[in-house]
Amino acid sequence: MNLLEELSWRGILHDAMPGTAEHLASTRPASGYVGFDPTAPSLHIGNLAGIMLLVHLQRAGHRPVALVGGATGMIGDPSGKSAERNLLDEPTLRANQDGIRAQLEKFLDFNDSPTGAVLVNNYDWFQGFGYLQFLRDVGKHLTVNYMLAKDSVKRRVGGNEETGAEGISYTEFSYQLLQGYDFYHLYKTLNCTLQMGGSDQWGNITTGTELIRRMGGPEAKAYALTGQLITKADGTKYGKSESGAVWLDPALTSPYQFYQFFLNSTDEDAPRLTRVFTLLSQAEIEALEAEHAQNPGRKVLQKALAQDVTIRVHSEAVYEAAVAASEVLFGKGGDLTALSEATLLDAFAGLPHLRVPRAEATTLPLAVLLSEATDKKILPSRGEVRKLIQANGLSLNGQKATSPDTLAAELPLLHAKYVVVKKGRRDYFLLELTT
Repeated sequence: MNLLEELSWRGILHDAMPGTAEHLASTRPASGYVGFDPTAPSLHIGNLAGIMLLVHLQRAGHRPVALVGGATGMIGDPSGKSAERNLLDEPTLRANQDGIRAQLEKFLDFNDSPTGAVLVNNYDWFQGFGYLQFLRDVGKHLTVNYMLAKDSVKRRVGGNEETGAEGISYTEFSYQLLQGYDFYHLYKTLNCTLQMGGSDQWGNITTGTELIRRMGGPEAKAYALTGQLITKADGTKYGKSESGAVWLDPALTSPYQFYQFFLNSTDEDAPRLTRVFTLLSQAEIEALEAEHAQNPGRKVLQKALAQDVTIRVHSEAVYEAAVAASEVLFGKGGDLTALSEATLLDAFAGLPHLRVPRAEATTLPLAVLLSEATDKKILPSRGEVRKLIQANGLSLNGQKATSPDTLAAELPLLHAKYVVVKKGRRDYFLLELTT
């Protein structure tokens, strides 16, 4: 398939400028770029849609260009925003760019071949570009009326009581002109003829194609392609968990939590997410969907999605560790001692975590420890503990509890301080003996 056909069946394609398909078919390889905002030290899964545009461009035999906005990141894009961005200093932006490059290298082949990916930073060409020179050489080519007509600007000019927009500063108003010049610069230096992005970027991207038309001479021609914004079935923005954004950096979102985020996708969202974020073929995805429809409880589709994305973002070894942790804690069971302390804590993030001083806990019987040791009670009474144990409904570190009178000092501990408490089939708690 060509690029547009691939993006279409996957449900990614939102819009493309007329002539884009013909241009890609006649130019081998064509160069196309996507911009990434370096206002954080890591990309998040909301950025994955843009990354996948570059991935599919390269797989279709073209050259992907990833632009890190070191200059524009100092300003902030008003698209989809209702308030002014906080501005970052250059050292912070440079550090963020280094992290982003390392993440992009997991998805794209950076090499010297005609289709090898290229990474650029727009600070490199804007840092020496004087304000007066920019106004004279670039600003004169677009009218204020043209710039005001963009949706991202119209929603902000003068404020908007309905949306809560605060108005727009001259700084953010100028953003589309800066992004437009990015496209022109890449057109002149790398023969980059295509810019891609989310559907909310259409105005900024077409500003670039217009600048190229006006500044590049009579033969200059560039193209635009946008992808669908990734939202959940209920229309809300996709890419955030209860604790915030889901990052590609394992230091910000643990691999276990990353895997669980995709594994817990709803049946309504999983088909689309599998098309957008994985490289599985159409036949493979349709086969998975058919299998999933026969037994949704097995989560076949979600498991395939979580596997593909976790391996490509982290590694196969990390994926296997996340699966093992899931099976030990919430699935078929297994050896809890095989889990690292970090994985254990990740798995219990958001679940009850009972901390009891070791000196106090070791002399307490199990029934007392679990029901009365602190105000954060795991179980409401000693009697309930006894009933659960008699019904084989209470497990400690994977082993059935046999007596309510067992002392904490006799409990097998994970990493010398943790007890995983399982009540019934699904309720888990973590008991930690502190020093």
